[in-house]
Amino acid sequence: MSSQGQIEALQAPLGAAPTAVPLARTFVRELVEGEEVAAAFAVRERERRTRRSGEDFVRLVVADRTGTVEAVAWDEVEPCWDCAAPGAVVFIEGRFSIHPQYGAKVTIKSIRAAAEGEYEHDDLTEAPPVEADQLEARLRELLATIQNPQLSALLDRIFGSESRIWKRFRAAPAAKYYHQAYRHGLLDHTVSVAQAVSAAAAAFPGIDRDVAVAGALLHDIGKTRAYNDDALAIDLTDAGRLQGEIPLGYYLVRRTMESIEGFDPDLAQAVLHIVLSHHGSYENGSPVIPATREATLVHAMDNLGGKLGSFDRIERELPEGESWSRFDRGIDSAAYFRTRAA
Repeated sequence: MSSQGQIEALQAPLGAAPTAVPLARTFVRELVEGEEVAAAFAVRERERRTRRSGEDFVRLVVADRTGTVEAVAWDEVEPCWDCAAPGAVVFIEGRFSIHPQYGAKVTIKSIRAAAEGEYEHDDLTEAPPVEADQLEARLRELLATIQNPQLSALLDRIFGSESRIWKRFRAAPAAKYYHQAYRHGLLDHTVSVAQAVSAAAAAFPGIDRDVAVAGALLHDIGKTRAYNDDALAIDLTDAGRLQGEIPLGYYLVRRTMESIEGFDPDLAQAVLHIVLSHHGSYENGSPVIPATREATLVHAMDNLGGKLGSFDRIERELPEGESWSRFDRGIDSAAYFRTRAA
């Protein structure tokens, strides 16, 4: 936790150069009511809003590797706006508080671009709990189990080590916020879903395991084009906003199938249906709902993986001593953590 003397040494007007380098930092998860904040954060979101008085203020969402927090600048709006573009690293001094109605936020006293030496990059970005090389090895093990030669050829064109799609897939996040929102997050999420589908396929009759596993490996492939490359400010690309991850994934997989001479149209339909339906409902963005055993299984495991991934994020953001989170959109509920009870 930053000392008061450290904070005083760092105090400077908005946009001013730093006068000292912090010796320690308090992470988002460690913040407590009334605490003074003096640390570097990555800017995830930036928004200009208007108060009832008609004056503008800036609302930011800033982050470190433990979570995100809202930060608000009521004064010096233009300097704050100029230095806090999404993806920037800023040094914020302010005060953390938890409002009973509006929740947790940092009220900004000063903000400027963070200087070299004031932060470690790894302190600002999340990472998968398993190393990316290990995740890749697990994916390659799954690929080796596919017996259908056409599906094997399809997957090799997408996940082959020299494929441009694979190189982007390996680094891409799985989401902007709710689960596996970090570099290699898409690889992490896809492997967990595909492994679960592979294990469950044997437990239910009538499932074509190769189709189900191939669909699980490809279900989120559109995210390689729907999300940007900025680990500090994950966001949708123009294509992601205009077309959506499911159509992008559908056309990527379909074009790859069409490049394979004689690809079985029934097999293509089975896999493409999984890509189109894996969100499970129209309300959640699927243009069709699961209508096969394989698509139903992939949707169930994808939904489970997303919700369980949200628990990891919620737990990181849960204050010490608390056992219940607030309502969270990622799981449509509050979460309970028995081991964290005071």
